[in-house]
Amino acid sequence: MWVKLCCLLLYFLALFVLARVFEAVAWYESGFLATQLVDPVALSFRKLRTILECRGLGYSGLPEKKDVRELVEKSGDLMEGELYSALKEEEASESVSSTNFSGEMHFYELVEDTKDGIWLVQVIANDRSPLVGKVHWEKMVKKVSRFGIRTGTFNCSSDPRYCRRRGWLKSTLIMSVPQTSTSKGKVMLKEYSGRRIEVEHIFKWITAHAASRIKTIYNSEHLKEEWNKSDQYRVKIYLFANLDQPPAFFSALSVKFTGRVEFIFVNVENWDNKSYMAEIGIYKTPSYILRTPEGIYRYGNNTGEFISLRAMDSFLRSLQPEVNDLFVLSLVLVNLMAWMDLFITQGATIKRFVVLISTLGTYNSLLIISWLPVLGFLQLPYLDSFYEYSLKLFRYSNTTTLASWVRADWMFYSSHPALFLSTYLGHGLLIDYFEKKRRRNNNTDEVNANNLEWLSSLWDWYTSYLFHPIASFQHFPFDSDWDEDPDLFLERLAFPDLWLHPLIPTDYIKNLPMWRFKCLGVHSDEEMLETFQDSESDSDSENKELFSSEKEVSEDDELNASQRRGEGEPRCGAETCSCANKYCHREPYERKARSYGSYGTAGDMEPDWSVWPSEMLHCTECVVCLENFANGCLLMGLPCGHVFHQNCIVMWLAGGRHCCPVCRWASYKKKQPYTHPQPLSNDTPS
Repeated sequence: MWVKLCCLLLYFLALFVLARVFEAVAWYESGFLATQLVDPVALSFRKLRTILECRGLGYSGLPEKKDVRELVEKSGDLMEGELYSALKEEEASESVSSTNFSGEMHFYELVEDTKDGIWLVQVIANDRSPLVGKVHWEKMVKKVSRFGIRTGTFNCSSDPRYCRRRGWLKSTLIMSVPQTSTSKGKVMLKEYSGRRIEVEHIFKWITAHAASRIKTIYNSEHLKEEWNKSDQYRVKIYLFANLDQPPAFFSALSVKFTGRVEFIFVNVENWDNKSYMAEIGIYKTPSYILRTPEGIYRYGNNTGEFISLRAMDSFLRSLQPEVNDLFVLSLVLVNLMAWMDLFITQGATIKRFVVLISTLGTYNSLLIISWLPVLGFLQLPYLDSFYEYSLKLFRYSNTTTLASWVRADWMFYSSHPALFLSTYLGHGLLIDYFEKKRRRNNNTDEVNANNLEWLSSLWDWYTSYLFHPIASFQHFPFDSDWDEDPDLFLERLAFPDLWLHPLIPTDYIKNLPMWRFKCLGVHSDEEMLETFQDSESDSDSENKELFSSEKEVSEDDELNASQRRGEGEPRCGAETCSCANKYCHREPYERKARSYGSYGTAGDMEPDWSVWPSEMLHCTECVVCLENFANGCLLMGLPCGHVFHQNCIVMWLAGGRHCCPVCRWASYKKKQPYTHPQPLSNDTPS
């Protein structure tokens, strides 16, 4: 997870540097920056009209270019970046969708139950033609959609009873606007009563109703009172301008940020005394002033702060975000980080996508689960101070120059999604290249695995966990004692030797006991030979049985053992212990109980059995390689009690033979441990 997070941070840093490169290239080719002011006098009438349409100001009664230019100047300073964005938006002939309502419930759910937006709905009465024709309606939809106004069509033929109850007996236009200035307040429906059905007149009607929600100040006394007033609004944005009504984008934002930011329009058209404006630091108009508890911020002085709906919306969202805004931001970041797994994962293509789907599901589930307690935590009443301090931190950090660059880059890349996706893909391919190079240097085999090999390994893993849950989830040693293992019998019935056995995970091997072989002393060869000859006559019958049993058990293992001996690898680096006999040893009274060997008489020097686990059988030879244990050798025992060289038995088990080479007991199954009985005392009680 931390690797993907670092990769994502590197990607954001690359985007930031790339945006600065684009600015430098644009400055070199055209000689201006995006923050450079534009003189409206040098613009054509078409460009001036485009700027007014983007800001939401009507120009139908202004035939002269001079009047249009003055209106642009009254609404705010024009920057090169805003002009470029407006021209690109006009050239893009994207069709904006309009909703077709199916009935009363659909209309109520989208229009009347939406508290933070404006709707324009064309109602078509039964057996009547629409009020606005198709061509004009498409123009209207495209014009109002720039300001976040949603549109729709309600045909009364789909629900005539609802139209009669509403009084919609003729075709008309309905506008839905929030009635109060509180979040999630009531919604009022207004019907268009004008006679002219041109697009500009309908748009003026819409902007007039939207502007009626904004508090308007007409004199300096009212401004002084409002400026010094303290109410529930912590953030206020003032527009000081010489206009009849605020621009449409300003009115649309007042609806969108209802309950979070208060919008105030100060009409300075007929002001004679502007001394109080100078006292509060307002020296020119138009000016967009943001007033917060931390101070005054002049909007439009930093990068990307254009006089448009999109730019001011991103600015206000960063200052006064909702919980939903933070959730969407975290959702985008988490999914971008999860998609990095597609490039970090190496191997088959199918493996990459399987890991990607798993990562996406895991990350999104964890995100939603982690947000649930956060939402409940924020609902607590005594956390208001924590919420205020958090918003204060947002306001401090997002009024910096760096934050303005980040917002400008966000608007640039969001308006060019192809560039964003191509840079993300290129960054991912670079990560894939370096990750593949790193793993090849580490001799990792999964880099060259193909789809069939990975699917085969995935199926083997699935069947192993499906058919052998005990081997996968139980570890050795166990606390419980089993006299008999019924699972072993059922397993043999379900999977006879003629069938293919599913693979068993080898994770249990690391839990098997290991220790070093040690001797108590060293004997000469003559003493060892004499001891062996004295004990040979007593154990002749037992040794014959031992030879016959070992011959049957290890017939299929002698070839592997001879090959390992031929490799010339020493089993242990220590000196061979002289006490190591060829066969395993036991006390004399144990010989009939077990046939795994015996050690010499009491007078012989013997291995240090105290370091052996209590459940392990005593022996001095590995039946896999047929070599004696050397002093200092690393040994490993199986649940059945038999002991082998650690290297020998690990290679045996890793080769898929999950059973003891001697008794064939399953190496991952617990068996009742053997306990060495104490010898009976020869002293008779008195």
